[in-house]
Amino acid sequence: MTVLPDDGLSLAAEFPDATHEQWQRLVEGVLRKSGKEVSGAAVEDALSTTLEDGLRTRPLYTPRDAAPDPGLPGFAPFTRGGRPVGNTPGGWDVRQRHAALLDGSVLADLENGVTSLWLVLGEGGIPVADLGRALDGVYLDLAPVALDAGADTEAAADVLLKLYEERGAAPEDVRGSLGADPLGYEARTGTPLDFAPVAALAARAAGYPGLRTLTVDALPYHEAGGSAAQELGASLATAVAYLRELTEAGLSAEQAAARIEFRYAATADQFLTIAKLRAARRLWARVAEVCGAPGAGAQVQHAVTSPVMMSRRDPWVNMLRTTVATLAAGVGGADSVTVLPFDHALGLPDAFARRIARNTSTILVEESHLARVVDPAGGSWYVERLTDELAHAAWEFFRSIEQDGGQAAVLRSGRLRDDLARTWAERSAKLAKRREPITGVSEFPFLDEKPVHREPAPEPPSGGLPRVRRDEAYEALRARSDAHLAATGARPRIFLATLGPAAEHTARASFAANLFQAGGIEPVTGGNFEESGATEAVLCSSDARYAEEAEQAAEALRTAGARQIHLAGRPAEYAGVDQYVFAGCDAVAVLTATLDRMGVS
Repeated sequence: MTVLPDDGLSLAAEFPDATHEQWQRLVEGVLRKSGKEVSGAAVEDALSTTLEDGLRTRPLYTPRDAAPDPGLPGFAPFTRGGRPVGNTPGGWDVRQRHAALLDGSVLADLENGVTSLWLVLGEGGIPVADLGRALDGVYLDLAPVALDAGADTEAAADVLLKLYEERGAAPEDVRGSLGADPLGYEARTGTPLDFAPVAALAARAAGYPGLRTLTVDALPYHEAGGSAAQELGASLATAVAYLRELTEAGLSAEQAAARIEFRYAATADQFLTIAKLRAARRLWARVAEVCGAPGAGAQVQHAVTSPVMMSRRDPWVNMLRTTVATLAAGVGGADSVTVLPFDHALGLPDAFARRIARNTSTILVEESHLARVVDPAGGSWYVERLTDELAHAAWEFFRSIEQDGGQAAVLRSGRLRDDLARTWAERSAKLAKRREPITGVSEFPFLDEKPVHREPAPEPPSGGLPRVRRDEAYEALRARSDAHLAATGARPRIFLATLGPAAEHTARASFAANLFQAGGIEPVTGGNFEESGATEAVLCSSDARYAEEAEQAAEALRTAGARQIHLAGRPAEYAGVDQYVFAGCDAVAVLTATLDRMGVS
């Protein structure tokens, strides 16, 4: 029904109410014009998008898509946020990551908007012995510190706790995390760690109420190619394992839950990230309730912009990806947010990259006022429904882990690796077909870009679950092209044979150029084939023009020396055409085979 505002304005009041069925009938007409004969509920299926975990995004959400009551912010199940007032007034905790000891970088961050530090220590990071040096000049009662030390957690915690004592930090003012995560380390390296030192560490840190002992890091599962539900389910199983260990060591369920912080990936899929963080709090509240700790409070969340989405080519686009991911993390209610610098995938970030990373949060909080609204996504039928569906999918994955013996068991049996690998294989197929485009890599690549060079970063621990990147298949192709350029002074080339006037061939010529540049193959237009320096050609025009000229053009190109003839368009039966390239074709397979034929090793 039409609801009039209290001020009496009758805007749109004269229009009759529209029904869901009327909308469906209108969409039916549009789809019929495109050749799709569907009706009723099938209309929405035709326009739906399939996500991972069996989830589907529909084209329209209405009150009929209502989800269970999410409650109020600051109250169980904490779907709408861990605090009644959200992140207001100061916004979320801006946490910068440091994996190398760079002079002045820590203080520069803290002086320019960063509010806490994430220090990677030991293997793949800062030497534990240099922790005190890294924190020189840092007021430890003002700047929370989150450690990430892997097998060196106990030693790093010793150093940090001594620094608190030596610098006179009042225990009640100390914030942060000691970062113990034995199962996360095992996921990274394949090496099990004894939990006994962690339990002892929890007892030692009991005098610091704001200092958490354990971090449930879900990034290893995300970076191995896992879906949102798998990331949530694995993190929940890890946390339950830690609750069992801590309660067996003598802590109550509520005390144990209060020792744990969670770390999740935030991606440029903003709605899925928002739903993931909201679902994570709801799931953890359910676990706490079942474990007899309903007063444990909300899950404490540290969101990190996804390393998987960061590209090595055209890395400047990463600034846009991390901005969207940070917005999603803030809207989703993360307590702390780390924005990885745009050059993270290339090595150690420079001062400019760190500045842009920290300013991303500053702009969203201070200029966009994102933190002034509690649960901005709350009430959206789409977000509420997606949150509910994702929570159920994650709960089922969590239950399957528990049924197989728990997180440690599925890590050691290889079952979790296999689950994540299957998910990544499905996603890789979408990436290869450019169903999931990567701007600057698989779409709109720039072959003449100047490479961005950085000092190598310390090698992170390895030996456990793999680390994947969305750009990895295309990066391998571009690396082959770069090597060919270095060896011969030219990139491999392909000739675009355009037929007819520009109005007929421009769209498909642009498509073909974009496709082959994604593999580092330079498109050549104009002139004739013999002068192009290419060994293969692509016919580009309209279907009508192909019917008239494709076969003759293919024969002429073959006579001129073309070894392979492609046609930009859906497969048809044209003599002389060897391959068809079109939207949805396996671009990686096409480009790999093309480079192979061109002798680009």
